[in-house]
Amino acid sequence: MGIISSHAKHFFHTLIVFLPFFLCVICQESCTCQESQPPSPPPSPPPKPLTFIDQRLAVVYPIIQKFKTTITSDPFGYTKTWVGPDICRDDHYKGFYCDNPPDNLTAFSLAAIDFNGFQLAAPSLNGFLDLLPDLAIFHANTNNFSGTISPNITKLPYLYEFDISNNIFSGVFPTAVLGIANLTFLDIRYNYFTGTVPPQVFMLDLDVLFINNNNFMQRLPDNFGSSPVLYLTLANNKFTGPIPRSIANASSRLTEVLFLNNLLTGCLPYEIGFLKEVTVFDVGNNLLTGPIPCSLGCLEKAEQLNFAGNFLYGQVPEVVCGLGNLVNLSLSYNYFTYVGPLCRKLIKSGVLDVRKNCIRGLPDQRSPYECFVFFMHPRYCPYFYSYHIIPCKLHPLTHPWPLTHPPPMPPKRHLVSYSALLRHRL
Repeated sequence: MGIISSHAKHFFHTLIVFLPFFLCVICQESCTCQESQPPSPPPSPPPKPLTFIDQRLAVVYPIIQKFKTTITSDPFGYTKTWVGPDICRDDHYKGFYCDNPPDNLTAFSLAAIDFNGFQLAAPSLNGFLDLLPDLAIFHANTNNFSGTISPNITKLPYLYEFDISNNIFSGVFPTAVLGIANLTFLDIRYNYFTGTVPPQVFMLDLDVLFINNNNFMQRLPDNFGSSPVLYLTLANNKFTGPIPRSIANASSRLTEVLFLNNLLTGCLPYEIGFLKEVTVFDVGNNLLTGPIPCSLGCLEKAEQLNFAGNFLYGQVPEVVCGLGNLVNLSLSYNYFTYVGPLCRKLIKSGVLDVRKNCIRGLPDQRSPYECFVFFMHPRYCPYFYSYHIIPCKLHPLTHPWPLTHPPPMPPKRHLVSYSALLRHRL
């Protein structure tokens, strides 16, 4: 009759609505049910393997990269250069240096680290420093490293220079360094170490020992003189008690020694006169008393002698003023009462400083009352008889009888121990 029934209309309407869905189900690969999805990007190519010039460098690479993630401050951006496999190129890895290891002169390994002045900050060096098997030199002056030093550092067979000066390490003395077999240079100055220094430190076969500017408080151990060290700086701590007489045992090597700004007491030991190699001896600003032993006239190489700021008294020995290489002899702020003709020559030339003593007739001395009060309290030194013994044959030029003119003053030179009193690198 040309007219479609209502049931037929409903069927066709339903077919039109659901036909795309059924077609998608039947032909999923050729139909899009709703919206077309963009094609997936191709997978990234795998990273190229790093190529190292030596397998030893491949071993330390992940150790460096892990340490890099622990750096919390890098004001100069040095760690940005620690990228890629070229560890031996300084422009790529600032502060890292390679060399041929002793066990294989054809190989290349990480031999030295110099972070001096980098001002890096990290909570610890553990897991880095102690895992570098061929490391020989580690210098990290002027950074902000802290934490403790791992005992595993003793497993580094070639390490001989260890410098963590001017950082923020604290706690007790880092005893791990005692087990480093080939250590010759130890510098832990300008940190916050406290407590005592193990006596074993003075048995180490060191050339340099700088432990100044910490908070060590103890008597100097009896084996103090056993150290074969050349340059020794104990300044600016709280060491107490007398200078051990065993210091004579260091006579063959000790060149410069600084005790200044501690709490040392007692009298100067006669045995100081046996330090035949000493050019610098500084005990300024302590609590020492008694006379200066005449044995110090045997210190023929002495250039700098500082006894200022103590409670020393008596006559300044002419044999000391006759030392031919003296550049500076400081006896100021003591209680000396007499200087002889040779010493007066040194005062006039500016070599000898005797300000604030009790020497009549010289300018800028203590008041008579201050001197009187001091000598009201007797002070005694053991082995007093030894203070007049001269245990060497004096050079004719330095012997005060007959009086001779001292030789021309040598030019001032760089003194390693005094450099250690500054924060910067040596």
